[in-house]
Amino acid sequence: MQSFLSVWLVKHGIIHRSLGFDYQGIETLQIKPEDWHSVAVILYVYGYNYLRSQCAYDVAPGGLLASVYHLTRIEYGVTRIEYGAYQPEEVCIKVFASRKNSRIPSVFWIWKSADFQERESYDMLGISYDNHPRLKRILMPESWIGWPLRKDYVAPHFYEIQDAH
Repeated sequence: MQSFLSVWLVKHGIIHRSLGFDYQGIETLQIKPEDWHSVAVILYVYGYNYLRSQCAYDVAPGGLLASVYHLTRIEYGVTRIEYGAYQPEEVCIKVFASRKNSRIPSVFWIWKSADFQERESYDMLGISYDNHPRLKRILMPESWIGWPLRKDYVAPHFYEIQDAH
């Protein structure tokens, strides 16, 4: 079973892979990193004008890294009725990158709300977002070595205690 969006993408020759539906009926699509920027622009033009959230995770030790985007189509008259309430159309996009070349195009220039979210993914997992205007650490000190949320991360044996002054 494919959603209307997935059928539309196939009809227009946009390569993707459906990963199924979540418990709310929102389809998850896998997009290749090299296709992500073009697909993001197409989704924005198609009406997905709100990036609800972006996050990232480590799939497995030594394996792939995933960047996940939850997009919402907020437009007058484009809703679905579910559980007696109007729900906007949503889609989840997953872009997988290898550890050796963890580069994914930034969508900052499409959805400004990606700014801090992509920076956090960079800071915690080391995913580099190409063309991001301010890609630098946001939670960890600039001097921090490594990517703390990677499953193969080895924590340092010391933690610097900073004075509150």
